[in-house]
Amino acid sequence: MARRPSKHLRPARPLSAAGFARTESRRDGRWQVQSLPADRSVKPYVCPGCSHAIAPGQAHVVVWPVEPPLGQTSAVDSRRHWHGACWARRH
Repeated sequence: MARRPSKHLRPARPLSAAGFARTESRRDGRWQVQSLPADRSVKPYVCPGCSHAIAPGQAHVVVWPVEPPLGQTSAVDSRRHWHGACWARRH
């Protein structure tokens, strides 16, 4: 059985047009934040804020920097899935 290429080597999938991204400023820069409703959450993720699971079917936010980090061509490549409360607590 052939193995799928690493997700880090595949191009980032575009975010759904169903959501609306807003810009938020934090101490470490400006971030795009898009809410992902429970019915659109179909994969498990690990929240970088608490290191706990975000289960399929659980509403959360997707966050990525406005400007791409050094060495990357797209900021969307850096997107991460956060619990809404964990992102809100982040300074």
